[in-house]
This record gives sequence, structure tokens and C-alpha cells, in this order.
Amino acid sequence: MSSPEKLAGSVLVSGFDGTTAPDWLRRKVADGLGGAILFGRNVVDDEQVAALSAQLRAERPDVLIGIDEEGGDVTRLDVATGSFVPGPLALGAADDVELTASVAAALGERLAACGVTINFAPCADLTLAAEDPSIGVRAFGSDPVKASPHVAAYITGMQKYGVAASAKHFPGHGAATDDSHHSLPVLPRTEAELREIELVPFKAAIAAGVRAVMTGHLVVPAWGDLPATLNPKALTDVLRGELGFTGAVVTDALDMGAIAGELGKTEGVGRAAVRALIAGADALCLGGVSFEEDELNRIAAVIAAAVRAGELPLERLAEASERVAALGAAPAPTPITAPDHRLGLEAARKALRIQGSPKLAGPPLVIDIETEPIVAAGPMPWGLGPHLTGLVPGTRALKVTGDGIATAIDAVHGARDLVIVTREAHRHPEVREFLAWLRESGVDYIRVETGAPGPETDGPRIDTFSGSYVSLRAAAEYLAGEHLADEVLA
Repeated sequence: MSSPEKLAGSVLVSGFDGTTAPDWLRRKVADGLGGAILFGRNVVDDEQVAALSAQLRAERPDVLIGIDEEGGDVTRLDVATGSFVPGPLALGAADDVELTASVAAALGERLAACGVTINFAPCADLTLAAEDPSIGVRAFGSDPVKASPHVAAYITGMQKYGVAASAKHFPGHGAATDDSHHSLPVLPRTEAELREIELVPFKAAIAAGVRAVMTGHLVVPAWGDLPATLNPKALTDVLRGELGFTGAVVTDALDMGAIAGELGKTEGVGRAAVRALIAGADALCLGGVSFEEDELNRIAAVIAAAVRAGELPLERLAEASERVAALGAAPAPTPITAPDHRLGLEAARKALRIQGSPKLAGPPLVIDIETEPIVAAGPMPWGLGPHLTGLVPGTRALKVTGDGIATAIDAVHGARDLVIVTREAHRHPEVREFLAWLRESGVDYIRVETGAPGPETDGPRIDTFSGSYVSLRAAAEYLAGEHLADEVLA
């Protein structure tokens, strides 16, 4: 059995800066570092990602290479353009399980070509709280019975090409109203409620053969005061014992505010890593910010010290190391091809929910109200204006932020055909107030909602359930209607 120091490094999975592997990362991988996580900051295009993966694999063939490629609003490969497939909530709205599997397979094939070994997706969470700032469009829906077949189909499609899927965020984040990137959420569920609601999609994921499950940084009071990531009741008793999961348990990033901001104030990320391993976690992600060699060495030293002190059994650490190494198995070689938008457009069109009669009489004024994206998504191209401008000559497009509503109000005066595009309008007071002003002023408008729809009602409206490139394109095509030639819609 390897030394505690060697084993400690082998369970760490780190983010980094740059579009090529820095020297320090290559040294760490050669020395046994568990793996690396790719973010938008590491991506130029598929060829570059494949070359980056090859750099790391040249140092050690079984290095884990992970990515968050959920599709829709959370994409890394398409961070510069918007995703070529709609997100989970749109797939749930389309409610075609075979289509969900096909979309996931297309993602899996592309990731395999890029050399990725594990995709930190799908979300097995549910979209349950309107004020939830973290999940929303990332889940397949709010009904566990309806969402579960899509979770299973996504896993089957993703793993078809050898890329491991990772169901997240156990035991389910959707009913929490805080974002674990910033603070520690509380999931107000009894154990009976968890079994009836949140755990149902995770059972489906395990039955589908998911190779990894990612933990959620949230407290379930019925399980005690520890967040699930650090909680033996959650990971050992429930996930492994009750649900029978035998694959790898991956933590959400330990540098997130829910852990680093709470536990880290007194114990540090290294101590959080030890407690996660004791609880039953295997791969320890350190990815939200860019880590460096010295920081990884310090965390590994804390883990090794816990082994030598008898706090963390060496056998537990060795078990975790073996499971991480299994996630580093390279997928079968797949050629890189340009993303094909046809499948994504088919799914995006099928997902559209039409309310009233959102028809244009002539070229519209499109106002895209760009609010802050969820942290997991980060900034990327968004908006309907560029799509309609290309489809309907004479269209005018205006993009404003939530702070620029006054500009939108000025632009509305005299506009005949008006399209207002929002992203979860119900979570942004300034957007709600603008929509209320439009109604009270008697202004006719069509709204396109690209996030998880809220409880508010409008006149004519299109819900896309995703801010992906293809979802916005599908909404633009619908609005353009008979203005479009058949070949445009092909």
C-alpha cells in the first residue's frame, strides 16, 4: 500500500488556470495527483481541450479529467457561443426520454473526443423552490416521478461513450433557498420526505448504473448539523447503505462558501477534506478557484497527518484512491467533429411552452434584460435579439442589465411589436417592476422567459426553460413564423 502522502494526493482533483497544462500541474499529475477539473477559463475549442487532456494523460494514463458540461445554461465547451443542446429543464419539458438519452449521448461523444473522463452531470436535484438561486433550469423538473426517467436516460446516454456521469447534488439541492457557492443551505426535510421526494431521482441514477455521485454542501437537520459532504449519515448510512451505491462519491468543490466559508473559518479546507473522507467521500474537488501546487501540498499534508494520527484509517484513504483512479480510465478514442445543432434544435423546439398567441405583426423591438447568471453557469452569450435580427429584417435589439431598466422604459415608447426577454424574472425585483409597469401602462408585449418560470402571469408568452443557443434560436424561429423559409427550419 502506498504512503499516506502519496494516497492523499491521489484523491485531490484540482482546478487551474490556462489553456495548456502548467508545469506544476504536470509535475503533480506525474506524482499521483488524482485529477484536474476543466472550466470555461481552460477552454478555447474542442481541439485545444483534447490537446490539454493529452498533455495530462502523457504524465499519467489514469488521471481523472473532469468537467461540468450539463448542457443548456451550464456549459464549458460552448462558453464562447452558448450550448449546442438545451438544458435539463427543457429536456424535462419536452418529456421525451429517448430524446434526452440522445442529447446526453451527443454530449458524451463530444466529451470523449476531448479526452474527458468524467462529466459532473446530470443534476438529480429537483426544481422545487421558486427563489432557489442555484438549480432552476439545471434540473429535469419538480416531480420526482417524472424527472427520474430523464435522469436515468441522461446517464445511459452519457456513459455510452465511456465518459462517467456523476449524479448531483446528493441528497438534492432544489428545495434549498441559499446558494452553496456562498453560504451553507439548509434542506428542511424529514427523512420520510427525503425518501418520497429528493432521493427518488438518485435511486433512478443508481439503478441506471451511474459511476459517480456528487455531494451537496447542505444541511439536512434530520441527519444532524453537518453538511452532507462531511456527514457519515448521508454518505455512508444513506447513500451507500440504504441506496446501495458502490461507485465513487465526489465532493462538490471544497473551496465553495458553504464549506470554506463555514468550516474553513476555523479548520481550513484541509480539515474539510479529512472529514469528507471519513464521511465516505472519495474524490475531493478543489475547483471553483484556481489552486496552485503549494496549496495542494498543504491539503495533502493535513490528510496524511490525519492518517498518522489514527483519525483517518489508511484503508479508507486507499479505498478512495482506487475509486478515483477508476474514474481516470480514458474513453475509447472518438474523432472530433463540429457540434451538430440539429438534435439540440429538435429538443429545444419540442420544449417550447406557448401561452396565448405570441405572434409578430412586423419587425419587433427586442429587449433582452440580462440579469446575473447563476454562479454554476457564469457569463456566456445570451439573448434573443441577435437571433431575431438575423431572421426578421428590420428587427431592433437592445440589451440592458437589471440596473438599466430606465433605458428599456425609454425605448418602449413608440414601439409597435415588443418582445421582452427575461431570465427568471420572478427572482429579480427590478424586472418584476418593469413588467408590472408595462401592464399598468397598457403596453402590449410578448415575453420570452429563458429560465425556470415563476408564478407570475403575462399576456402572450414563450417559455424556453433554457438559455442555450439552440433554445433561443427555437424561440426566435417560432416568433418569426411564416417569415422563415423551409430551409431555415431544417
